Amino acid sequence: MKLNKLGRGALASIVSVALGLGLTACSRDYVLSYVYVTNAKPASAGATNGAVTAYAVDYLQGTLTPLPDSPIAAGKNPVTDVATPNGQTLYVINHDDSTVMQFSIGTDGKLYLKNTVNITGSFPTAAAVDATGTFLYVTFTYQVGPNNTQLYSPASPGPGGVTVFKIGSDGSLTPQSTTNVGMNPIAIAISRPVCATINTGGASATNCELTGATSNNGYYNTFVYVVDQEPQPNATVLGFTQNTSTGALTPAPGTTITTVAGKTVATGYAAGVAPSAVAVDPSTRFVYVTDQLTNQLYGFNITTGGGLSTMVSSPFATGQFPVAVTIDPRGLYMYVANKNSGTISAYAIDAKSGSPSGTVGSTATTVGTQPTCIGIDPSLGIYTYVSNNLDASVSALQLNPHNGALTTIQNSPFPSSGLPTCLAVVAASNQHPTQFVVQ
Repeated sequence: MKLNKLGRGALASIVSVALGLGLTACSRDYVLSYVYVTNAKPASAGATNGAVTAYAVDYLQGTLTPLPDSPIAAGKNPVTDVATPNGQTLYVINHDDSTVMQFSIGTDGKLYLKNTVNITGSFPTAAAVDATGTFLYVTFTYQVGPNNTQLYSPASPGPGGVTVFKIGSDGSLTPQSTTNVGMNPIAIAISRPVCATINTGGASATNCELTGATSNNGYYNTFVYVVDQEPQPNATVLGFTQNTSTGALTPAPGTTITTVAGKTVATGYAAGVAPSAVAVDPSTRFVYVTDQLTNQLYGFNITTGGGLSTMVSSPFATGQFPVAVTIDPRGLYMYVANKNSGTISAYAIDAKSGSPSGTVGSTATTVGTQPTCIGIDPSLGIYTYVSNNLDASVSALQLNPHNGALTTIQNSPFPSSGLPTCLAVVAASNQHPTQFVVQ
């Protein structure tokens, strides 16, 4: 394992400080990071749009304090948000008006609306920014035709797609291209650049060979995975390679995008009955997909060119109706949000095979009612936050870096605006997120 910014000893020292060793009382108000929660319900009476609730994270305890002027107005039914790696811009995805809102993040964590742009389809569902902060990818439910004509709708279902935006130096978005996919794209995850030269010390040839990486303008292959939640047997995870210059997506081995009777048909890797979420581990060796109807987690190995092969012993058990999956920055532990169980399942990831198993400390932790998303603080990698949809709250948990167990932080859960849908955790401007590469 290599650390981009901090060595293992330095990380251990920081974690010790975070656990309260050798820190004076005056540091209790030190802001470590910020949490931004999207809320489908309007922030105030008479409003028609959703909101974003913003919090500051206490360095020592991980507790949440609402920021002044929070909640902030968003669009209609915001379903998720995602930040750029530099922590300077937050993008809020609004489902019902098919837009992306660009917020600048101030040094005090406050949000300032800069622009609102349309996606190239309708009803967006998920979003991800690549590790270099160059492109934003937004999945949407329905494709549109020439001159922006509405080909498909809930009354006339059809295939969806992925809008690719180029991210400017100021966080602005410029539409680059659209990749058509299957009937119901609902989740997306992006790998780190394989063997990227931006990592301290470079990467070993062995890791490059495992994933079939080839150099492209100083970087190496980045893979993008989209969950297509079509009725069985067409429920799949689709794999793509990214063009690092344009952001365009090309189907990886095992993924096919064709047109049948005028409609896009996508085929990829089987992922259960109703795949719901996807995550790629930091080493770009493993992909995990949850299935919300069978209460299972599917594991895949990344093969040459971004293709996938099923892990031995896959699938693995989860709680009831898993809807989100997140991997800690070191790639050691994985967490699944079980919507109907009201729990977070914890797994330890085997470094060689990628197989997940229940953690030593705890296999499931109770949170709020209907958890929807999980976010881990990128600065220390020990504070974990969960948006709870039905009880309008955010659960705060502390991740034990030695065994992956989760324990509830004092005063958790913290109140939010109505119907939280997802969240993003962004390092404060005086923090430097640690990037981990497992080899």
